[in-house]
Amino acid sequence: MFILRIAFAMLLSAPVIAGIVHSGEAQEGNGILTGAAAFGNWRDDAPGLRRLIRPGDLPAPGATRSVGNGADIVARPDGAWPIVPQGFEVNLFARGLAGPRTIRVAPNGDIFVAESAGGRIRVFRVEDGAGEPSQSSLFAAGFDRPFGIAFYPPGPEPRYVYVAQSNAVIRFPYRSGDLEASERGEVIVGDLPTGGHWTRDIAFSQDGTRMFVSVGSASNVAQGMRRFSASDIADHQARHGLGAAWGGERDRGAVLVFNPDGGERRIFAAGIRNCSGLTIQPRSGDLWCATNERDGLGDNLPPDYLSRIGDGKFYGWPWYYIGDNEDPRHRGARPDLAGKVTVPDVLVQPHSAPLGIVFYDGEAFPEAYHGDGFATLRGSWNRGTRTGYKIVRIIVEDGVPTGEYEDFMTGFVIDNENVWARPVGIAVAMDGALLVSEDGNDTIWRVAPR
Repeated sequence: MFILRIAFAMLLSAPVIAGIVHSGEAQEGNGILTGAAAFGNWRDDAPGLRRLIRPGDLPAPGATRSVGNGADIVARPDGAWPIVPQGFEVNLFARGLAGPRTIRVAPNGDIFVAESAGGRIRVFRVEDGAGEPSQSSLFAAGFDRPFGIAFYPPGPEPRYVYVAQSNAVIRFPYRSGDLEASERGEVIVGDLPTGGHWTRDIAFSQDGTRMFVSVGSASNVAQGMRRFSASDIADHQARHGLGAAWGGERDRGAVLVFNPDGGERRIFAAGIRNCSGLTIQPRSGDLWCATNERDGLGDNLPPDYLSRIGDGKFYGWPWYYIGDNEDPRHRGARPDLAGKVTVPDVLVQPHSAPLGIVFYDGEAFPEAYHGDGFATLRGSWNRGTRTGYKIVRIIVEDGVPTGEYEDFMTGFVIDNENVWARPVGIAVAMDGALLVSEDGNDTIWRVAPR
């Protein structure tokens, strides 16, 4: 890899366009969709609409056939604009990026963006009160699909920026206000599993003692992973933890934990097919995952999820899903895990593809939003009726998720075949605005109260 030491010329960034504000009232009013109605599709979506999917709502495997139904990504049509709740406005913040994914905000307010398709990390600086970047700089380049970004130590004066790419974690010396890396990056973890799911996110515990790295599976449901005997399973779990996979899935479908220098590696939690987004809930210190579940069991199975992740816990993949529901493709393989599967906190419409997650710790949004989470749903391909392609709000009461989630930003789907945006990254800017990246047309959007 290489580092560009000369500030990159100002990226093409669209002028702020006056946001079109929509009330977004769904036909159901402020009711909560439950049961079969909660699964729905893109035509139901509207800001303010809530869903609550419970483990008991799940259909049987194969209740509908599994289909390939990828969306066609088209240019944003004239007049098309994201739809947000009444009282908010949404503006185009930046365009012309190369696969913008994760967004992280430095303690000084600078906005770091992983341009995964371009193999680089970009920094935007925004002047006080401005709704668009005043400066753009290339912090570092030459990465292999960078995704996760984290500042260390946590707090107002980090000394490093960590970047997680598909096969490694790399750190750069950092002083507040740096717009470009001053030194070549140092490889902290150099042997992350490669192939399959490539998004590697990274987060630090609030006390700075633990570094979490998400590693998705190499496959849909561990096809080809040979069966172990009961004694082999017992030996493997004693060394790697409850529900840990093996063979080509070793150290995958999991969240790994290290010390900040990359040592003391172990599996923190297993059975998480693809935790694309990691974050720490500010008020509780809990680690959360935005997780893509498996495909091939039908339109409404199994739900994706947004959940707290506990040390030593097992979340089902590949043998079970959403508790003790056995995947028929692994029937009878792991009876020892029955009753040991942790049920996630917030179940999301199946195949929505959650990618990013953040908790609102700003002051600009109305108080009702404070402490709630937001997540990006990049959108389905393995579903006959399209879902996802939106930003949802995670409802939290007294620091605990209720299981409900609410549409917050919609309007990216044109019809059954075409969409113009696939939301990926999300962050809370220093001024309290919400920033959302999408890699369909390579833009970033800004949402703030009017």
